[in-house]
Amino acid sequence: MKYRRLGKTGLKVSEISLGSWLTYGGYVESDAAIKTIHHAYDLGINFFDTANVYMQGEAEKVVGKAIKSFKRDSIVLATKVFWPMGEGPNDRGLSRKHIIEQANASLKRLDVDYVDIYYAHRYDPETPLEETLRAFDDLVRQGKVLYVGVSEWTAEQITEAIHIADKKLLDRIVVNQPQYNLLQRKIEKEIIPVSEKHGVGQVVWSPLAQGVLTGKYKKDAAYPSGSRATTDNKTIQYFLTEEKLGKVEELTIIADELNISTSQLALAWVLRQPNVASALVGASRPEQIEENAKASGIVLQDEILEKIEEIFK
Repeated sequence: MKYRRLGKTGLKVSEISLGSWLTYGGYVESDAAIKTIHHAYDLGINFFDTANVYMQGEAEKVVGKAIKSFKRDSIVLATKVFWPMGEGPNDRGLSRKHIIEQANASLKRLDVDYVDIYYAHRYDPETPLEETLRAFDDLVRQGKVLYVGVSEWTAEQITEAIHIADKKLLDRIVVNQPQYNLLQRKIEKEIIPVSEKHGVGQVVWSPLAQGVLTGKYKKDAAYPSGSRATTDNKTIQYFLTEEKLGKVEELTIIADELNISTSQLALAWVLRQPNVASALVGASRPEQIEENAKASGIVLQDEILEKIEEIFK
């Protein structure tokens, strides 16, 4: 496993990280989730991601149970705050009240004293940005959070947060978690240039387009039994068009020529971007994370990148 610095910080994270969205705490049995997390750790993955809203806290409990046997300082643990955690008017968003209360609740569910990264899971237009940043800064000063991040913020929102933090001497955002893969490349235009300017690294989610870039979905064929496409997950439908599946079939041909899997090629393509610190994958079985981990360190030659660009331009 190779490791990269997170933005311009001194923190080093594994190129492949393991997340728990749509998996742990519900979709995947607890024992299988714990085995997968332990196998990821054995493979050199040191970066584990979750969120309070994943299965309403159950994913954090599973992750917390799994990491109990690890030395705490050997892993990088991330969780998030923003989405509703109750029915009350203050049970959502990025107010000081919600941030502080949810940070303490997450620490309790994870059974740790601190998290390495705490993300604002989305931008909150109803809360002054300075209020949000001061709440995060207080958590850093208390030692409950080491680094602050955001997820799916615009380039303008990231820039404003950096400027406020610098002006008010608050802890800076150092990481952004956007969606990024061969079928969703919107961050290339503005997010990455702004992030490079301000020292913010990317930890990208859905680098395999929710499994579509593994090549397991075929044009004019039934979805594999038990796959994500057979559940009520509607977000995957964006990637399951005939045009996109045709592109993935062409990608598989290139992967076969390189003697690697389609998913390894898709992950290596994401990691070709130096601003990306880690590709965040999901896995329900140990063998899945093992295959994905092998993408770390794969260097794609220029002619291969040109072929891929021709397909996905």
